[in-house]
Amino acid sequence: MTRYRVYDDTKALFHLPEGVIYLDGNSLGALPLGVAERVNRVITTEWGNELIRAWNSAGWYAQPRHVGDRIARLIGAEAGSVMVGDTLSLKVYQALAAALDMNASRKIVLSDTGNFPTDLYMAEGLIATLGRGHQLRLVAPEEIDAALSEEVAVLYITEVDYRTGRRHDMAKLTAKAHALGIVTVWDLAHSAGALPVDLAGSGADFAAGCTYKYINAGPGAPAFLYVAPRHADSARAALSGWMGHAKPFAFELGYAAAGGVERMRVGTPPVLAMAALEASLDIWDRVDIAEVRARSLALGDLLVAEVERRCPSLKLVTPRAHEHRGSQVSFAFEGGYAAMQALIARGVIGDFRAPDIMRFGITPLYIGETEVLKAAEIIEEVIAGEVWRRPEYQVVNAVT
Repeated sequence: MTRYRVYDDTKALFHLPEGVIYLDGNSLGALPLGVAERVNRVITTEWGNELIRAWNSAGWYAQPRHVGDRIARLIGAEAGSVMVGDTLSLKVYQALAAALDMNASRKIVLSDTGNFPTDLYMAEGLIATLGRGHQLRLVAPEEIDAALSEEVAVLYITEVDYRTGRRHDMAKLTAKAHALGIVTVWDLAHSAGALPVDLAGSGADFAAGCTYKYINAGPGAPAFLYVAPRHADSARAALSGWMGHAKPFAFELGYAAAGGVERMRVGTPPVLAMAALEASLDIWDRVDIAEVRARSLALGDLLVAEVERRCPSLKLVTPRAHEHRGSQVSFAFEGGYAAMQALIARGVIGDFRAPDIMRFGITPLYIGETEVLKAAEIIEEVIAGEVWRRPEYQVVNAVT
């Protein structure tokens, strides 16, 4: 199979509006050109002609496992260890529930203040539902290592901080956690498709992630759940839906979990969304994630250097060291929200995260040096010229 050269070949595989520099692929990836054709084929040929027969004839029923194996390559997971479907919120809930059951005598779920809020909300909800005296303990991201102890049941963190881009050392933290008898749950929302991940090599127990960011599968695209093979036949399926049953079409009245990661299926898979995801994965099947990472780091360095030279009032909050950052560059600025609206109006699309973070996603499949340099020029225009102070940029939208 011919490999795509990152950016040189891959940019042409995406629909990118004229005049737009898209630096928000860390929130929603750009549209791969193959998606429309793939989804249309599923609608007209598979659904249209095959009707319900397509669950078998078109392989719809097997999609969650089949697509999971394709994602496994991106996250360093073993074949047969990844299940696709539902949302990231549901997948972290499943992973945390299974992890707590594996460490029933301990009551502390350790996370950090840089974790994505939905992960923390789902943990709070699960703890309240269980009613077993568990506690969610939060520390600063840089304090996670020191906070690991034998009273902790589960280490539950996002590898790359959604605001700052700070990256945890998965292998180091997992090894220390295991030495203390702690089960690990990793959120890969800002890792999958952004940098090499080695779940199997690091010994991770559980991991979950979404596919609408760097993997470019579209808004609301299905999430994935990783269960280490050593746990797959014993992990409890807290959301015991019919698709995770050992014999879903026997329609037995009592639940019996399927073997392996199949037990982490819940309900009917979103076939149309899966089709969009598969079309995006066609690109990833021909891309070297190590090359993506190298380009990402170089582009991030370039953006940091240019913005710091042009706009000293923007304060870098992303770590400079390559090993400590993901694939985004974030700056703190008091007028960050308004400044981002002014940038968007000028065709540079990033986003804002409260209270003052301007985020710029580095997505090398369709962003290169030319776009980064032009974006830096426009950022200088908005900041140095105080364009962001205009009243029209102060209006806060529902989605920031």
